[in-house]
Amino acid sequence: MQPEPIEGQPEIEYPCQWEFKVIGTDEAALRRAIEEIVGDRPHELTFSHRSRGGKYSSLRLSVHVDDEECRNAIFVALRERDEVATLL
Repeated sequence: MQPEPIEGQPEIEYPCQWEFKVIGTDEAALRRAIEEIVGDRPHELTFSHRSRGGKYSSLRLSVHVDDEECRNAIFVALRERDEVATLL
């Protein structure tokens, strides 16, 4: 039995593609960290934006997730990496 969604929380149908925006100062290191986390899970990693001053790069990660537990695990793993400055 699935728990009731929290009020205001979108209902997500799994499995699905989920998109994260990952921001850091070293694009190459950021790419390596993301690849380590997602491993062989189907995903696409693309450049999104560079900050005006050039200090930060943002990458768009579209990854296949089977369920909320998987989506949250990827989020936590990304957030815990030193290479990741911000995660949206």
